[in-house]
Amino acid sequence: MAKKTLVVAPAWVGDMVMSQSLIALLAREGREIHVLAPPSTAPLAERMPGVTATHVLPLGHGELGLGVRRRVAASLRHQRFDHAIVLPNTWKSALVPWLVGIARRTGWRGEWRYGLLNDVRVLDEARLMRLVDRYAALADAGGTAPPPELVADAKRTAELVKRLALPTARILAICPGAEYGPAKRWPARHFGAVAAAHARSRGSVWLLGTATDGSVTAEIVRIVRGEFPDAPVADLAGRTSLLDAVDLLAAADSVVTNDSGSMHLACALGKRVIAVYGSTSPDFTPPLCAGATIVREAPPCAPCFERTCPLGHTRCLEELVPDRVIRLLAA
Repeated sequence: MAKKTLVVAPAWVGDMVMSQSLIALLAREGREIHVLAPPSTAPLAERMPGVTATHVLPLGHGELGLGVRRRVAASLRHQRFDHAIVLPNTWKSALVPWLVGIARRTGWRGEWRYGLLNDVRVLDEARLMRLVDRYAALADAGGTAPPPELVADAKRTAELVKRLALPTARILAICPGAEYGPAKRWPARHFGAVAAAHARSRGSVWLLGTATDGSVTAEIVRIVRGEFPDAPVADLAGRTSLLDAVDLLAAADSVVTNDSGSMHLACALGKRVIAVYGSTSPDFTPPLCAGATIVREAPPCAPCFERTCPLGHTRCLEELVPDRVIRLLAA
C-alpha cells in the first residue's frame, strides 16, 4: 500500500500553483497525495498532476473556525495518513493534521506551532530564496524544484469560448488584477495601450479577472473601443470561475499579467507570458516557465513588498511604459 501524505495548501492562488512542484516530487516517491485547501484554491488541485484527492476546508482567509477544523479532521482520520506537510506558516494551518493525529507533521518554523508540528524546519532564506524551492524542500527529495504544472480541459475551453461568444484570432489574455494590493497593479491606461496595439494588429483581447477587477477591465475596454469601436475585446471580469480562467488561459497565444495568481496559472499551462513587476521581486516569486519575460522598473525604493506604495507615487509601475510590452508582443 502506498504511503499517504496530506498537503495543507495555501489560500493564495499563486502559492497554490507553486505547491504543485512539491506534489510532483512526492508523487515521484510513489506517495498517495491528498490536498487540504480552502475554497479559494481547492479547485486547482483537480488540475494538478499527482493529486489523488482534494478535501475542502470551508473557511475564509484568517478564520479560526475551530469547530469546522475539528469536523474536517474527524472526516480525515480513516485515511490513515502517515505524513502531513503544512505549507502556510500560521499556527491555524497546522491544527487539522494535529487533530487527525498524523504521526509526522512537517513545516517551516512559523507562528508558535511547536507541538502542532513535530518536524519543524528552520528556513535558510539565503539558500532558498524562491517560495517554490521552500515548498519543494519539504519533500526531502533533493535537487531543483520542477516547474509547476496544471492540466486544462480542452472540452471545457471550447464550451466556454462558445458560451461566452469570444473572439479567437491571435488571443491576447490580459490579467490586470492582483489581489495583494495596488502596488502590484500596472495602471489600467498602460494595459489599455497594450490592448489597443494588439487590436490594431487585428488580434483578439480577453480581459480576465474577478468582479473586483471590473472597473479596471471596463477602463481598458473604454480605451480600446475609443480607438477601435469594433475591436474584438471581451471583458470577462467576474464572469468566470477559477477553473474557467485556467481553461481560457490555456487557449491564449500570449498573456500579459501582473505578478499575480494569474501569472502563475498561465506559466503552469506553458503559455507565453509577459509578467509586470512593481512592488515585489522576481527573486522570490518569479514566473516559472520557459516562455516568460519579466518587465520591471527599479527605482531606489523597489522592491518594497508593500500592498500600497508607502511614498504615494508607485513609480515602479507608472514609469514602466507600455511600449516595452508592445515590442515584446510584436517580436
